[in-house]
Amino acid sequence: MFGIPRTLLLSAIVGGLFAADLHAAVEWNVSLWGKRRAFTENVEKLAELVERKTGGEFKLNISYGGLSKSRENLDGISIGAFEMAQFCSFYHTEKNPTITVTELPFSKNVSLARIADIYSEVYKHPIVVKDLARWNATLLMPTPLPQYNIVSKTEPLTGLADFKGLRVRGPGGIMGVLGKLGAVKTSVPFSEVRQAMNSGVIDAASFAPHAHLATKSYKVGKWATTNLNLGTANCPVVVNSDALKALKPAYREALLGSVNEAIAYYVDNYNDNTTGKYDEELKESGLSLITFTSQQTAELNNLAESVRADWVNKYGEDFDAGALFDFTVRLFDQ
Repeated sequence: MFGIPRTLLLSAIVGGLFAADLHAAVEWNVSLWGKRRAFTENVEKLAELVERKTGGEFKLNISYGGLSKSRENLDGISIGAFEMAQFCSFYHTEKNPTITVTELPFSKNVSLARIADIYSEVYKHPIVVKDLARWNATLLMPTPLPQYNIVSKTEPLTGLADFKGLRVRGPGGIMGVLGKLGAVKTSVPFSEVRQAMNSGVIDAASFAPHAHLATKSYKVGKWATTNLNLGTANCPVVVNSDALKALKPAYREALLGSVNEAIAYYVDNYNDNTTGKYDEELKESGLSLITFTSQQTAELNNLAESVRADWVNKYGEDFDAGALFDFTVRLFDQ
């Protein structure tokens, strides 16, 4: 009987399977939380760009809460449970102490684009790289956020002394300052903020505009600050370092080469569609708007200076906190 020799047939089959494997799409799982919103548009845009640049051969499969809890995303990255994730450094400061330097109250109202640049530079600092390497994580890109402001359901503030006893959900830098005024840092999951305000578990939430919009905190609030200017949160996007190294060069280039475009899109989208909408919602909801006087701002800034010094002292024995702090200050001052 004539035909293809068995050895050649087997070689062809194996070769065909190998070739098919070479051309199989690479898919990364991405762990986010909540739902798609302004806060996640950098990741959504990155996924779009990567898929387009690779002709669909490299895809980022984005999951909103299906892969991990938000406060466990860094842990998931460390064990390779998924390849990419977003997290906020104040969720677990002990896991990522170095990047909390960017959450300190620098009392600077800088643009979103500039915040993105500052964070990106901090991510490259050797001290920070070493810190995240403990989790087999590489910082990929920032999620720049504007200055946080407070929405509260209590009676409107009449002075800074009214912060005493106020139970606030917010990041470390801001709460460091407000804590010195007697405010109480109270942790609740992001998805439960409005319910927690309704039930009295917390009195106030400190957020960027997109998060106030997402939680609709203003629907139960009575007042909101307009110029707190005590900092914001650092919520980076990270990738599993081994997964990044394993990507073939073309895919790695598509991923890394799309970061700047994804951030630029995010910044434009946030500025155009989020900040203004939040201001409109505050007006329509009839909240009292609290604008701090220059004297009150000066007092807040004095407290902020002590919070920054506290941070350097706290971490001085763990890493060169002074050097990292000075590096970050120079970026904010440029």
